[in-house]
Amino acid sequence: MKKLLNDIENVANEMCEGIVKAYPELKYDSKYRIIKRKYIENDKVSLISGGGSGHEPAHAGFVGKGMLTAAVCGDVFASPSTIQVYNAILQTKSAAGTIMIIKNYSGDVMNFEAAAEMAEEEEIDVRKVYVNDDIAVKDSLYTIGRRGVAGTIFVHKIAGAAAQQGKNIDDVERIANKVIKNVKSIGFAFTSCTVPAKTTPTFQIEENKIEFGVGIHGEPGIERGDLQTSKMLAYRMCDMLVKEMDLKGKDRIALLVNGLGGTPLMELFIVNNDIHSYLNDKKINVDITYVGNYMTSLEMAGASITFLKLDEELKSLLDYSSDAPAFKQF
Repeated sequence: MKKLLNDIENVANEMCEGIVKAYPELKYDSKYRIIKRKYIENDKVSLISGGGSGHEPAHAGFVGKGMLTAAVCGDVFASPSTIQVYNAILQTKSAAGTIMIIKNYSGDVMNFEAAAEMAEEEEIDVRKVYVNDDIAVKDSLYTIGRRGVAGTIFVHKIAGAAAQQGKNIDDVERIANKVIKNVKSIGFAFTSCTVPAKTTPTFQIEENKIEFGVGIHGEPGIERGDLQTSKMLAYRMCDMLVKEMDLKGKDRIALLVNGLGGTPLMELFIVNNDIHSYLNDKKINVDITYVGNYMTSLEMAGASITFLKLDEELKSLLDYSSDAPAFKQF
């Protein structure tokens, strides 16, 4: 294993320190490993998300005006604790209330819900929304129901825009759930990844094979098959998403081509070109495209595709500006 590390036990903390030194508009609480905005707007709904480290730029990179108020960082591929999440709620408390955006993994669900219960005892209005966009599997070792993956970024962006515009907590919650209902993802991997504390890959895969339907924690996918061309993979994934979402000609979508950490941008753009060819043939309109690393799995080579079905409300909020460091660069 070759990684740029110092102390394996301190990986997440050193990473967070590096993030806030790169983006001084953010503030870091090292005790509870919370990255938050320096200035909390008390009249706007606070948005909190988070999860295990190793998915960068998610989630800390999406903290900023127009997106998250705070992100809670767990150890590598491990949920932040209840106490971490609870302190994030306290530190970003707003008169307008708090919404937690939770990826549907058992550890995250358990700890975020327990933190919300503690906050509610102090009469803080905390709402919870659960992202479950991965169409690959219904249940896994990590979750009951579908997993939350890269589609979470669209929830951050659109709910964040609604909150920034001053919408009340009922509206922001409704809009977040509307995104969740209309966003779906599917991914693949050429390689596994290595958790620093483990030192060996999460799973083994032959050089000429591909893992289809892989998760963002290095979980094996739903099928292992022969290596395919970009076009074959793109068309297969698009077929699955179109069928799942019942997309028709003239429907409008936002497209996210997300790298899993070890795939060159050149290859992501080739996949993007193939996806657009497929959608053009189907007469499905792509209003906006994002290509890059948004929700990674350490150094895993692979990618995921996310479709978000749009209407005027969602498109307007998606277009709303944000200064979150990992979003504004694209």
